[in-house]
Amino acid sequence: MSGQLKEVRNRIKSITLTQQITKAMKMVSAAKLRRAQDAIIQMRPYAQKLQEMLSNIVSGSSSDTSLPLAEERNPDRVLLIPITSNRGLCGAYNTNIIKMTRGLVREKYAAQNAKGNVSIMPIGKKGYEAFTRGGFKVIDNYWNLFADLTFEHVREAAVYAQKAFLDKQFDRVEIIYSKFKNAATQEFVVEPYLPIPKAEKVSGKSMDFLFEPSKDVLLQDLMPKILNTQVYKAVLDANASEEGARMTAMDKATENANELLRNLKISYNRARQAAITTELTEIVSGAAALQG
Repeated sequence: MSGQLKEVRNRIKSITLTQQITKAMKMVSAAKLRRAQDAIIQMRPYAQKLQEMLSNIVSGSSSDTSLPLAEERNPDRVLLIPITSNRGLCGAYNTNIIKMTRGLVREKYAAQNAKGNVSIMPIGKKGYEAFTRGGFKVIDNYWNLFADLTFEHVREAAVYAQKAFLDKQFDRVEIIYSKFKNAATQEFVVEPYLPIPKAEKVSGKSMDFLFEPSKDVLLQDLMPKILNTQVYKAVLDANASEEGARMTAMDKATENANELLRNLKISYNRARQAAITTELTEIVSGAAALQG
């Protein structure tokens, strides 16, 4: 019986220490989430408006010859950019991104040979490790962007994708990431990146812009900047989603630890009471035997 009590005490001590760790990680993630949430909330309206403007310009263009980044081609060579995290302990966040990317390759680009004409440029260590193990064709230049998350570093990845598209190394580029809603909710999306998607016309109408200076001069300067901003917005969304997922996961882990501790303490008290009852019975029985 004493051995059983010692085992339960050790489990209670172990779970208590684990609970302290999960509480601390939840607090750290909450602080990081506040900063990440502020960054994406400030960035999203600006990036969305720029992307909408670019799509409207592309839709209103009579020809794609002056807009090489909007050139529609048969997607024989595809580049996918899944954005995961560098660290784990964030629930099913990374698993969902990886699963969505694999599903996209299998269902949409199966004819292109998943490990041949479909290339993966992961952003985030977890995605890089998963796709490398899976035998995919991985571009490993930009997976560690979260180690120093700045616009300049994200811009390097965006510029690489644009240059590869212009050089016809790839015919289509898509971004797979998690769109931040709130701390407990993320929306996993596949967003077309290149060629630049055209805006849908509403009631047969399209936006008409006046350009000063000429359209070609403006687009040559603005188009790459807007596309760089689009990737940066996706990375900021993913960063906020990661911290939200981690905070939620650590909160659930803390609650589970509380439940385990409650059940273990009940088991410990029952075992201790049984041990005391057994000892009392032995003492009473011994005294009665001596008197008899």
